[in-house]
Amino acid sequence: MQSTNVLGQPLQACSHDPLTGYLRDGCCHSLSDDPGQHTMCVQVSAAFLAFSRQRGNDLSTPRPEYGFPGLKPGDRWCLCALRWVEALQAGVAPPLYLAASDEQVLDYVSLETLVEYAIDRPAAG
Repeated sequence: MQSTNVLGQPLQACSHDPLTGYLRDGCCHSLSDDPGQHTMCVQVSAAFLAFSRQRGNDLSTPRPEYGFPGLKPGDRWCLCALRWVEALQAGVAPPLYLAASDEQVLDYVSLETLVEYAIDRPAAG
């Protein structure tokens, strides 16, 4: 499966430890059968994990029955684009990786905003 990232280049892997992605293949692909559109590769922070828990999605508690180890600050994870937008509006948006975020994210957030929060920000030139 070849997907494109927000920079128009081949989508890079987000994380294999913990294993992420809707398909649990390490990548944040845009897939028609993924209702949450887990297309944004982020580095979770304590503030974001607390925010997500308050919104009813506890990402820090392990759920072995689903093969989910629970996330800790610093982990990379494929996040729903709309959850990131909510976090942005609340002032707790986690930093992200442009190279590992699917181009579909651009349907929700401008590239300029993404670059502002990017860990792998392109060099000015």
